[in-house]
Amino acid sequence: MYSVSVDGGFAGKVTIMHMDKGLKKCRGSPFFLRASVASTPLRVKNQQLKIGNSEKTVRIGVLGASGYTGAEIVRLLANHPYFAITVMTADRKAGQLFGSVFPHLNTQELPNMVAIKDANFSDVDAVFCCLPHGTTQEIIKGLPEQLKVVDLSADFRLKNIAEYEEWYGQPHKAPKLQEEAVYGLTEIYREEIENAWLVANPGCYPTSIQLPLMPLIEAGLIELRNIIIDAKSGVSGAGRGAKEANLYTEIAEGTHSYGITEHRHVPEIEQGLSGVANSKVTVSFTPHLMPMSRGMQSTIYVEMATGVTTDDLYHHLIATYENEEFVKVLGKGVVPHTRHVRGSNYCLLNVFQDRIPGRAIIISVIDNLVKGASGQALQNLNLMMGFPENTGLQYQPLFP
Repeated sequence: MYSVSVDGGFAGKVTIMHMDKGLKKCRGSPFFLRASVASTPLRVKNQQLKIGNSEKTVRIGVLGASGYTGAEIVRLLANHPYFAITVMTADRKAGQLFGSVFPHLNTQELPNMVAIKDANFSDVDAVFCCLPHGTTQEIIKGLPEQLKVVDLSADFRLKNIAEYEEWYGQPHKAPKLQEEAVYGLTEIYREEIENAWLVANPGCYPTSIQLPLMPLIEAGLIELRNIIIDAKSGVSGAGRGAKEANLYTEIAEGTHSYGITEHRHVPEIEQGLSGVANSKVTVSFTPHLMPMSRGMQSTIYVEMATGVTTDDLYHHLIATYENEEFVKVLGKGVVPHTRHVRGSNYCLLNVFQDRIPGRAIIISVIDNLVKGASGQALQNLNLMMGFPENTGLQYQPLFP
């Protein structure tokens, strides 16, 4: 287990502590950090790390490495100074080289993929679990207790296990672990994530929706009724499995609405919004697949509270996220576009006056595979392991 302690606050001395699992002893080696580890990402952006050696210190397992989110984890970790992948699982691709499954990453030195039943977790400190929902609960329940886990499936996102059974059609198989799981919307639940061993990484749609709405609801600036969300995602959001509905000829040159009134992200969105409202919030949410590989836009229509203006919404979002590295409110009138976040961990937001008096339109864009999945997962594990949360996430958007 690894932890980081800070002496002296700004420009203080930082010690990475390794706890020997058998002897319960700590070994520390200092390096210097030009910021406090507890700082928000913007404050640690320009930190200078000086360490005695360049060896990576945290051993990572990637479960379900043959999917899109698994591949994105590998891409992001290629530039992480402290995390090294030691175990990769992919039951259908067991025994294969990762580079043969994802040739764009064949320059990376990685272990062969193995079936989960054959994985050796004695050489692992933390795990990214990129498996489909319904399969993750029992697997995580069977992992060694000392591991830190970020789960990218939906299995631990819903606090109410009866609600999980209603929306996912099966009973929850690890209800005691559900009680320990922390919801991983990083900018909102940072302190809880830092102290967690199991983090439920948010879904892509909920990330793009909750980041703008939660601060506005908590401040009482918008009404809890009549929240309408029109969300659009790149096809990678549907996963890598072969599905007729996701074939090129089914998706190209058109817009594909799906999950109307019954998408499984609805209870996750409503759980988060209801939590900050201290009251039940019900939303109208319709997702669509777009003929693009990655990217996500949520266009949100809200009714403002009495006496509130779009300027009030705008300035409150600026104040909320002014010290955040990965959530940015654009200049007035500037429209966020998915092409401006492609390949990055950024969320871009803005607020516009609706033609209907008293209503506002909020636009939020992310890359569904990065901030909507693997990037946020890495952001969370950085926090859990005591590293600055922007470590390994300095990729700028790809354009064009």
